[in-house]
Amino acid sequence: MHTLRVALAQINTTVGDLEGNRARILEAAQRAAQQGADLVAFPELAITGYPPEDQLLRSSFIEEARESLERLAQEARGLPALIVGCVEFDRHLFNSAAVIHDGAVVAMYHKQHLPNYGVFDEDRYFTAGDVPLVVTIAGVEVGVTVCEDAWYPVGPISDEAVAGARVIVNINASPFYAGKTGDRERMLATRAADNTVALVYVNQVGGQDELVFDGNSMVFDATGAVLARGASMEEDLLLADIPIEPIVQRQLHDSRLRRMREEGTFALADEIHVSPGGGVAPSRAALPARSLEAPDALAETYNALVMATRDYVRKTGFERVFVALSGGIDSAIVGAIAVDALGPESVVGVSLPSRYSSEGSMSDADDLAQRLGIRMITMPIEPIHAATLGVLADEFGGDAGTAGENVQARIRGLLVMALSNHTPRSMVLTTGNKSEYACGYATLYGDMAGGFAVIKDVPKTLVWKLARYRNTVSEVIPRNSIEKPPSAELRPDQLDSDSLPAYEILDPIIEAYVEDDLSLETIVALGHDEATVKRVIDMVNRNEYKRRQSPPGVKITPRAFGRDRRLPLATKYRGY
Repeated sequence: MHTLRVALAQINTTVGDLEGNRARILEAAQRAAQQGADLVAFPELAITGYPPEDQLLRSSFIEEARESLERLAQEARGLPALIVGCVEFDRHLFNSAAVIHDGAVVAMYHKQHLPNYGVFDEDRYFTAGDVPLVVTIAGVEVGVTVCEDAWYPVGPISDEAVAGARVIVNINASPFYAGKTGDRERMLATRAADNTVALVYVNQVGGQDELVFDGNSMVFDATGAVLARGASMEEDLLLADIPIEPIVQRQLHDSRLRRMREEGTFALADEIHVSPGGGVAPSRAALPARSLEAPDALAETYNALVMATRDYVRKTGFERVFVALSGGIDSAIVGAIAVDALGPESVVGVSLPSRYSSEGSMSDADDLAQRLGIRMITMPIEPIHAATLGVLADEFGGDAGTAGENVQARIRGLLVMALSNHTPRSMVLTTGNKSEYACGYATLYGDMAGGFAVIKDVPKTLVWKLARYRNTVSEVIPRNSIEKPPSAELRPDQLDSDSLPAYEILDPIIEAYVEDDLSLETIVALGHDEATVKRVIDMVNRNEYKRRQSPPGVKITPRAFGRDRRLPLATKYRGY
């Protein structure tokens, strides 16, 4: 049977590492060649890494990226045809896919749909293309598209199908959020079936600043069924044999597609034959079977946090992290993620007990450190705390209030940052969750002080779920840290519920207001108490200034603070 063997190289690129990215591309292409691939597809902007942001406004960066692509083409001579994400400057700057064969770039496709919402800002840099591209690879007509192009029912994919494509390759840098994997798969399956084409979807993997890319590359047949599925949250080289005859037969029976081909008038690039022949060579061994099961949603989210933490620390040149361990659930999950990301030898726990720290919390922190196999430093803050309150006594009077409570958090921030500052190539991982950041239940220059906020976009209720999931792998988080009522322990007998609604009530309100932008009336209509909703909205609104000063953190919800949700600091609008 005539087949096209495609290789999907979901690689972990680094923005600006032109040489390193090119080496990854070449190494994956060589491995694909050894397995008989006709075509190797790489992620969007694989040459530069994604997203390059304002580096794209530097002509020197664009020129070096062009030189790197040309060098790749020369180094890939003798390898299968490559489709590689790159930038191209031709009077305008384009987000492009280069087709490489026999030592040269033989065709270039320009992305037509430029996303400019959420974390995307492509209109700031790129001009949209308007010409579909179909090339003939190993005797098969292959259309080329880039990322957002696939999300439109009518557009580049349908144009290329009408132009005669049997297979469409869609190269991506599609960021992860919890639940997106299933949504994306349903959309892609629909595109394949609606256009009667096989669809090859290759995605970037790895962390880049606040974003994490999940991989999950996939191949669909012309009915929308999954033929092959790549790994989640790790680099992978996925190979699949796409039978061509069933596609041809379905297209012959598709009268709608036939009429559209007769009526199509849009311009196409010249047909390009990048390799002769076709079909399975006698020496080409059958591909090993791989699982077609989708990843578990909770495990995928946890692994996203691990990979994003590892890549942020390593790609920014750090080697060690400090985590303040309180004995609570938030610092416990951050400690576990840090060890899973970097190894126990690269993680140091810091216990900073105050006069209000319970014996149980201190023992839970020690228990966690032992389970994780990490070094633990204990630095009681009482001497500094007492001295600071003494200095402030005249101004504070008899009741220090919240300001006095926050002194403890700021002393802890001072000490853990001093440890990091004194230790070469080390950073502090902060432990605040999304529920706390939303409501301002975190202290500026205290527990918000650090280099990376691992669970900044993780609601508290999800923190508990992730902790229980992690303990199904190996029980590293003490049960007491999961089960005890959460407390900041900044005053006697303090509980989070003294200052915030119960997290089971709070988190759905935050999701409705922050992620869905629902009005007060609509949120109340969902079954929430009106006074509670108003209170939460007020807390979210007045604490934007705090979030603006927080460290970057991993995006794992559809709308994260920062890159996703951008609000003015000075505004009179209250949201109700």
